[in-house]
Amino acid sequence: MGQRNQYVAFLRGMNLGKRRLSMDRLRAIVEQLGYQQVETYIASGNVIFRAGTTAETKLATCISAHLESTLGYPVDTFVRAAADVRSIAEQAVFAQQDEPDWNVHVSFFAKKLPPAMARQLEAIGTDEDAFRVIGRELYWLRKGRMSDSQVWDLPETRKIKLPTHTMRNRNTVLKLVSKFLAS
Repeated sequence: MGQRNQYVAFLRGMNLGKRRLSMDRLRAIVEQLGYQQVETYIASGNVIFRAGTTAETKLATCISAHLESTLGYPVDTFVRAAADVRSIAEQAVFAQQDEPDWNVHVSFFAKKLPPAMARQLEAIGTDEDAFRVIGRELYWLRKGRMSDSQVWDLPETRKIKLPTHTMRNRNTVLKLVSKFLAS
């Protein structure tokens, strides 16, 4: 058996509405693909696993297709190598990101956003919100609760048609790294 690299699959829309799935069942479904050391972290659809050296897009496609055939509904899947997830967690993107009342949320995309779209997002800001695009991730700095934000209702934000993605709080990413991906 060849080298087994560690990856994280971030699944979109898990355990929302009628899409209820225990993490034990999710782990078993992913293990059916032959991946090893499969773990899940919190019920929002974070799957840590080992697989042979394979392109992340191929892994995402394989997991997504298997989940859809098993569960009966599509599951958008975004895969990152462990080293990339560690880098995302360690990013010092905003000066305020570690200050009380400020939070960073990370959106994972299948591929890099077009440069013009990235510039449009980064130009949007309020006293409580800011965006930064790095690689295939969008970082959103938010003061206070994300549900209180009105940045997504601004005309300049609404006109941007973001590709499908999934979002995690940076604290979730930090805890995931600490628990499963420490180098």
